[in-house]
Amino acid sequence: MTDEMLAWQTSRFRELEVADDGWVVTVRPEQVVEIAFDGLQRSTRYPGGLALRFARVVRYRDDKGADEADTIETVRALAAPPGS
Repeated sequence: MTDEMLAWQTSRFRELEVADDGWVVTVRPEQVVEIAFDGLQRSTRYPGGLALRFARVVRYRDDKGADEADTIETVRALAAPPGS
């Protein structure tokens, strides 16, 4: 990620900010982000029960609305054993 992208990302997410506790910034779910990852693993640390391994931002999808984004159910289907 370039310095320019990090600056844009910080500005964009501050526009969407609804809360900032000094550690976590909560944003309105309006920006779609395309994420690549190398694998999935079960995790008790995250509410969805899965962790993306080596996740990275590919691009920001201004051509898609939040209603078009994949859900945790899509990710769970990717993690399911074949044929289940």
